[in-house]
Amino acid sequence: MAISVSVVLLLLVLAVIFLRNGGLKLSHALVCALLGFFLAGTSMAPTIHDGVSATAEVVGKLSP
Repeated sequence: MAISVSVVLLLLVLAVIFLRNGGLKLSHALVCALLGFFLAGTSMAPTIHDGVSATAEVVGKLSP
């Protein structure tokens, strides 16, 4: 568990740095994808899923 949390934090820091630089290259996209896969394996996954689902529900109810 300690190794996966460390990897998640490292990938999160790298993703933030890549996004702040403004250029998202293939290597940057790979880091972001790996971050997503590692986050899916953590205990935060249900919370993230619920948050995304709630946001999608609110956006779906908006009328133009």
